[in-house]
Amino acid sequence: MYSVFVTIDVKPEYLEDFEQASLNDAKGSVSNESGCLRFDILRDHSLNSRFYLYEVYRDEQALQDHLQTPHFKIWHSTVENMVDGDITSVKMNTVFPSGSGWENQKKTTLDW
Repeated sequence: MYSVFVTIDVKPEYLEDFEQASLNDAKGSVSNESGCLRFDILRDHSLNSRFYLYEVYRDEQALQDHLQTPHFKIWHSTVENMVDGDITSVKMNTVFPSGSGWENQKKTTLDW
């Protein structure tokens, strides 16, 4: 499995708008992309304007496919002026859960 951990600082006046746009992208990803197994949105406890996205994909190609989806393109165009500074990301291979563990968790990821 292939994962990405994204760090995004958001301008204070856009926090709620950013969160909503990101939620739409996350829901679209886990609902409509068979290769997206998890998409978490996290907000820093100490720095309220910092968000983290943790995404797990079946493989690197599934991540590349995600970047071409309508919901990602809408998210990107919506939030590009809300971001304060550069978006950073770390790409990783997952160790635990196993590949089948991630596949099995996808069903419950859709239970909002």
